[in-house]
Amino acid sequence: MLNYIWSGLVIISIFCSIFLGNTETLSKALMDSGASSIQLIITMAGIICLWSGIMKIAVESGLTSVFAKIFSPIIRPLFPRLDKNSDAFQSISMNISANLLGLGNAATPFGLKAMEQLHTLNDRRDTASNEMIIFVVLNTASLQLLPTTLASLRLAYSSQAPFEIIVPVWISSATALAVALICACTLNSSKRNEC
Repeated sequence: MLNYIWSGLVIISIFCSIFLGNTETLSKALMDSGASSIQLIITMAGIICLWSGIMKIAVESGLTSVFAKIFSPIIRPLFPRLDKNSDAFQSISMNISANLLGLGNAATPFGLKAMEQLHTLNDRRDTASNEMIIFVVLNTASLQLLPTTLASLRLAYSSQAPFEIIVPVWISSATALAVALICACTLNSSKRNEC
């Protein structure tokens, strides 16, 4: 569906450019955007590799167990049927840790692993469990204490103060997370009296 939306936007933009006589601007934008995309990919690749490596070290060193203990009082009420010593609980903890640091790309492998582990614990294979739904909501509307990916993007585009957006990020991510969890827990509790 998203492919159709993007394709439609591109086609409409091309027709508008031709209709308004701005084909030179369109050609220049196409050439410039290709070069800037490659530069952005190279910049982000270094940051992603660094933080993915740090997260891999955390897994290998047993730091995931420490994170699971730290986040246990917060995560436990959201996942009451999940054993706090399980692999799924540790993967959820690492995913939350990476998201708190604003490392969405480093959080993705832990999120995928947590969903696989939650799926194996699910009784109904064709329906997402409450734990899976809460985890998706928690992962999607995640709280970010240190938006490193966003700051690195701002730095790549020559921002003088890449972390000056930190307070609005805290407010918006906390608000989004609170609203999303309230909605998910309300809908789950109306079905099964959980959360």
